[in-house]
Amino acid sequence: MNPTLPNLEEKLLPLPALDRLLPAAPSRHPPRILLLYGSLRERSYSRLLVLEAERLLQHMGAQTRVFDPHDLPLPDGATAEHPKVQELRDLASWSEGQVWCSPERHGAMSAVLKAQIDWIPLALGAIRPTQGRTLALMQVCGGSQSFNAVNQMRILGRWMRMFTIPNQSSVARAYDEFDPAGRMKPSAYYDRVVDVMEELVKFTLLTRDAAGELTARYSERREAAEALEARLALGAVR
Repeated sequence: MNPTLPNLEEKLLPLPALDRLLPAAPSRHPPRILLLYGSLRERSYSRLLVLEAERLLQHMGAQTRVFDPHDLPLPDGATAEHPKVQELRDLASWSEGQVWCSPERHGAMSAVLKAQIDWIPLALGAIRPTQGRTLALMQVCGGSQSFNAVNQMRILGRWMRMFTIPNQSSVARAYDEFDPAGRMKPSAYYDRVVDVMEELVKFTLLTRDAAGELTARYSERREAAEALEARLALGAVR
């Protein structure tokens, strides 16, 4: 038996409590949502779907930003000081929720979207630009409906410690679902996009004030406490 466990439990493992999860004064500003798409084509259906989602989010009261991946270098192909990398990271830190939308290519998400995600680190100093953010996933398909891209992105969202909402959108034969002006036609696919954006806004409103408490980890608190104890002990012998 570890004799320090009761002491650690008392100091580092408080019981979860509603008063820490429900703020006395919830935030009232519009939810801040960043949208990423995964194609550089002139008529990119993932971009058109993201723009349709942005209109819905704005109608629901959200503040939105869409990142343009043109001129973003490949991961490790430039330094983190590259202007497009800085723009992406600043937007990720600004956001309270995100939308990722990728075309499915060769049964997988696109390299364009994966590059964006790879440029967002788990931590920027003391700031974690993805942890605790909500995430909605969408994909566009050139043929029949598939879920390979959203399934991959769901794994990435978990790895980035994001709250990935249950609902998702996959638009089959995307070239048939948008009019010449780039607006999405009325359909069951459009209705699902509305469902997903509505769910994203709700989850963002529910979790943004409690994100720090929801993502707090005993293992990290213990590591920090042990590092502090070691520094204090070192200072005592000096």
